[in-house]
Amino acid sequence: MMANALAWFWNERFWLPHNVTWADMRNPDGVTFPQAEDLYMAFPLALGIFVLRIVFERCIARPCAYALKIQAAGPRKAQSNAILEKVFTSITKNPGDKHLDGLAKQLDWDVRTIQRWFRRRRNQEKPSPLAKFCESMWRFMFYLYVFVYGLRLLSQSTWVWDSRQCWYNHPYQPLPSDIQYYYIVELAFYWSLMFSQFTDIKRKDFFMMFMHHLITVSLISFSYIVNMVRMGSVILCMHDAADFLLEAAKMANYARYQKLCDLLFILFALVFFVTRLGLFPFWPVRSTMFESWEIVGPYPSWWVFVGLLVLLQCLHVIWSYLILRIACKLLRKGKCSWCKLPHCCTYPRTTAATSRAAQTTTSERATGPKARRAGRATARAMARAAPTAPTATCSRERPREPTSTEMPAAAGAAASHGPGLGLHTTA
Repeated sequence: MMANALAWFWNERFWLPHNVTWADMRNPDGVTFPQAEDLYMAFPLALGIFVLRIVFERCIARPCAYALKIQAAGPRKAQSNAILEKVFTSITKNPGDKHLDGLAKQLDWDVRTIQRWFRRRRNQEKPSPLAKFCESMWRFMFYLYVFVYGLRLLSQSTWVWDSRQCWYNHPYQPLPSDIQYYYIVELAFYWSLMFSQFTDIKRKDFFMMFMHHLITVSLISFSYIVNMVRMGSVILCMHDAADFLLEAAKMANYARYQKLCDLLFILFALVFFVTRLGLFPFWPVRSTMFESWEIVGPYPSWWVFVGLLVLLQCLHVIWSYLILRIACKLLRKGKCSWCKLPHCCTYPRTTAATSRAAQTTTSERATGPKARRAGRATARAMARAAPTAPTATCSRERPREPTSTEMPAAAGAAASHGPGLGLHTTA
């Protein structure tokens, strides 16, 4: 039964071009061709990479984080409460007004305290900046290493500059040992990412990243078995070009070097758009779909390989949209920080009356909807009745509201010195 299943899976008519058999690929005359058994080496190597990652994060990344004074402590833990914990784990992590009122009556707590408990409990599941920095530093070092190695490898290859040479005499193309090493290391790393993703920091794009790792492992395995390693090595190096820049931007963000983070992210976005929206579809995908069709001809596993490339390009488009959204927010956020006009980024002064109105509105948040509406109406009435100072606001950005600690100082300045302008820069 198992022999029949293996014979069906390794059917030559699926994997290989016409008139090619597995016997032809068994390293004749001392020439090395890719063998499917070579891929088994990736599993123990993936385990070794995972162990190396643990050692690297504890012995190298963590001391670097301490030197940069990155916060090691996580968020403040919520008070132990069995009832709220059951609601949090089995019902909802963001209770509405109905749940809040019921829990307040059941526990004899005020609504504001329950809201604070759920906020702390949600933050409790977030990892500390130290853990994020260690993970990003490990990925940065690996991506940088494989990118430099792949770039050096491809720069010494003649078929990189003429993509048609990737398909001449296919699949009878000898496998150099350095390309085999490059392939196995990349495959082992993505296998380790697939397994460690369930224990790593959970992110919003968990499903997309899992799909990306699955497609990448399939592409590496497919291209190795059918000896498409020339074009496959180009694809690997093209993807590694932007990954280490993203991890570097994350490290700068965790270390609170915001300007460096913004610069690295913009550089990452440019490289990402150039390599994955410009080069990838018009170089590897075009060569695989048209040049290999013309030189080698299609066969069943070729269609699977092309389908995976197209699916990977769809993920590139989705990620490009998300990156573009973040870049637009970054530009909008830093628009006034580059403005040299002294009157551009001012915010209105707050009088003592409006400060009391704001505090009244804040205190009403813990009550019901009717009370909140009445409190807001009272605050608006008090704000209209109180005299306000002349203001100058930026026409391009919504003025920043002063914090609760700034309100008394602003009120005192308005009372003693009269109206004035407070210049601030956008972070």
